[in-house]
Amino acid sequence: MHAIFLRIGRLFAVAAAVLSAWLLTASAPLHAQSGDGGFDAYVQSLWPKAQARGVSRQVFDRVTAGLRYNQRVIALDRDNLGSPPTNDTPIPNFAPYKARHVDAARINGGRRVHDRLLPLLSRIEARTGVPTSIMIAIYGHETAYGQVTGSFDLPEALATLAYEGRRRSLFEPEFIATMEMVQRGVPREVLKGSWAGAFGYPQFLPSVYLAVAEDGDGDGRANIWSSEADAIESIGAYLRRAGWRAGQPWGVAVTVPSSFDRNRFASRLTPTRCPRVFARHSRWRSMAEWRADGIQPIGGRWPDGQVQAVLLEPDGPGRTAFLLTGNYRAILDYNCSNFYALSVGLLADEIDR
Repeated sequence: MHAIFLRIGRLFAVAAAVLSAWLLTASAPLHAQSGDGGFDAYVQSLWPKAQARGVSRQVFDRVTAGLRYNQRVIALDRDNLGSPPTNDTPIPNFAPYKARHVDAARINGGRRVHDRLLPLLSRIEARTGVPTSIMIAIYGHETAYGQVTGSFDLPEALATLAYEGRRRSLFEPEFIATMEMVQRGVPREVLKGSWAGAFGYPQFLPSVYLAVAEDGDGDGRANIWSSEADAIESIGAYLRRAGWRAGQPWGVAVTVPSSFDRNRFASRLTPTRCPRVFARHSRWRSMAEWRADGIQPIGGRWPDGQVQAVLLEPDGPGRTAFLLTGNYRAILDYNCSNFYALSVGLLADEIDR
């Protein structure tokens, strides 16, 4: 009898040891080895930061399993970097960019999507104050109305960019944000996008998705990668949060008289964000003040005279100029490029015609 109890005790001891080993293994994040020890170690080192953001061990393991250092992502990032611009670097003309981005395909495609979604768009405009055509123009610019959304694995691309280190402060939080998305119920398999981490119809970064994405079709989920309603609702929400003012235009194309003294109205501010973008803007004045100095709208009426605007001449004096309102700044918040924001506004105008 004593021998039987001794044997049972030994079996319990072995079982306890196996269970202890299993629990020890389960308590540490799992990560498939990529063959790059430094990359693997870096990914695993992020577990405490992910945990602090509310990510469970199970989700961490699911998102990071099988990730590899993606050389293609780094090559694209370095190609995109090019030579950093300086104050002496010439800025190209806007006209060629406009011809490529406000073309017949985008205009006609935008009108078709706008007409198809008009009841939905009208409801979103009523909630956000953002014109239907502006939301569609951004949709068209970002993904050609949902046709081009990117095929890179989002966590892998972001982990690669974070590990590379040049812009770790940007990409590491975005990588962790992909885990937060899965923690909130976003399927791991839909995390596909651009090499730089933008995804879905609006091309949001993961942190933007977490902060802004909204449900536009009433199913309780913000599926910006498969639902146009959710994507467009989220674009409207983004611009509303960026300061869009209902009832104001984004800007107006104008002519500037040859006698106009531009130096009188040069901005005295030193921009800290996107300096080459904002350095091209004049100081703020009311539409009535600009009009009093001989500036005239092209093919349209003047907005409310009290609306504040800056002057931008993207192709220099003697070419089409623009008076740009605070709503233009909201578009710049989406993508801080004068050419991008101008082409969004102009495409929206064409969609409205």
